[in-house]
Amino acid sequence: MRAEVAGWDGVFFEDYLVYYRGENPATYDPWVVMTAIAARTTRVRLGTTVSGLLARDPVKLAREAATLNALAPGRVVLGVGLGDPADKGAQPFPGPRGAEMDRRLAQLLDLLADEAVPVWVGGSAQAKAVARRAATAQGIVPYKLTDTKNWEDWTTDEVRDLARGDGFDVAVGGRRRLPDPSAEKAAIMAAESGGATWWLEFIPPAAPDQMIAAVETGPM
Repeated sequence: MRAEVAGWDGVFFEDYLVYYRGENPATYDPWVVMTAIAARTTRVRLGTTVSGLLARDPVKLAREAATLNALAPGRVVLGVGLGDPADKGAQPFPGPRGAEMDRRLAQLLDLLADEAVPVWVGGSAQAKAVARRAATAQGIVPYKLTDTKNWEDWTTDEVRDLARGDGFDVAVGGRRRLPDPSAEKAAIMAAESGGATWWLEFIPPAAPDQMIAAVETGPM
């Protein structure tokens, strides 16, 4: 509710089975959290960035997304990817990961074909398979490096290479806001000029009052 009042267009959640930072951190189910948010809001989009598809049953995931979309029509986005290897709750997939990801994504897209739930594919832009998979879906949530500790912003040309025209979302950013407002605005404008449809800002886990304050600051 605070996010909607502050002017944010969407609220997106990482989807870990067991969050990896800190000692015994709380790991809340994003679908339960998004349901609670949907009941208190009317405008903000809600989604995951991303759900690890190799740790999920595509049928159950599609049902969860479709159910939330019934509660909040037209406001749900489902981001999927291979998953973060740092997720302590996800067991290593025992077979070829790429082929299984392709199979599960195709199944998920088929199950959601008649639902107004766009599917975004996330992952490293260095992996050509990410762009290939995203081309079969409705959007892409890329990051530039396989080592996300060395995060880099996107240039206009790099975003333009990812864009696929109307109806295809390019969601970039995914980091903390820069302390220099002019530098932050420049990064956002560069992405927008290339065709980005979403700029994602990461609000790190912290005490509730700190996170609330960050949300209430509103978008740049």
